[in-house]
Amino acid sequence: MKIGVSLYSFHGYTAKDSLGIKGCIDKVKEFGAEGVDFVETDGFENINDYIAYAADIGAYCKEVGIEPLCFCIGADFLNRDFDAEVERVKGMVDVAAAYGCPVMRHDATPGYPATVKTGRSFDAVLPILVKAYKAVTEYAETKGVKTCIENHGYFAQDPERVEKLINAVNHHNFGALVDIGNFACADADHNYAVGLMAPYAFHAHAKDFHKKSGSLDFPGEGWFMSRGGNFLRGSIIGHGDVPVRQCVQTLKRNGYDGFLTIEFEGMEDALYGIRLGIDNLKRFIQQ
Repeated sequence: MKIGVSLYSFHGYTAKDSLGIKGCIDKVKEFGAEGVDFVETDGFENINDYIAYAADIGAYCKEVGIEPLCFCIGADFLNRDFDAEVERVKGMVDVAAAYGCPVMRHDATPGYPATVKTGRSFDAVLPILVKAYKAVTEYAETKGVKTCIENHGYFAQDPERVEKLINAVNHHNFGALVDIGNFACADADHNYAVGLMAPYAFHAHAKDFHKKSGSLDFPGEGWFMSRGGNFLRGSIIGHGDVPVRQCVQTLKRNGYDGFLTIEFEGMEDALYGIRLGIDNLKRFIQQ
């Protein structure tokens, strides 16, 4: 396995008046990682401007010897106009290709606490999601990009739901982005969940959380609640309560040999948190 870093992890350092995107890519190289994930960015007047920007950043990655890995975007096929949203996400495929990313992750719907219609179970809306994901991945295949769903966003976060969606889409270009830490948001057992989803993995995220029972008092700033009402706070890889090392070994046993991209959500300084997380994750992979 190789280690990457999501540019999302750098928090305010990605701003133009700080390191900026290219400066953060330089830090990824300095810290000893080998690839980067990109996240959706606002501020472009049209899709062609976004594609031109992505091509420039992708070229810079090649210049410094960092691999573009995955482009992660939001999507909502349940609460937005369906056809328009499918076309918008297809446009993001073109951005992913411009970055040089072999994989793009897009959501199904934001889920709680957003505006998913009440009274509609996952099974009830599954045909809608299948139609959307199949249309996007068929288009993405023509661009040399694989698409995937991450266990992310509450509504499509449980490993059983993600597996059901992947098998219902039933397309060789569509798989999973397995986020080791995100299962905490759905109150799922991490080792069980990673074992279930590992065979479908196109890409993987390493993330850690501090956890506290929802029966305790709210811990304060920096904490948020899981779907089941437990308290979570992002941590440095290896400092939290997620069994990261065991989950990494589970991925390896299932034949996954791709990148593990760090998503750092802790309260510590981002540069410190990323650097230490890379060091810890290297040790976990080697063990």
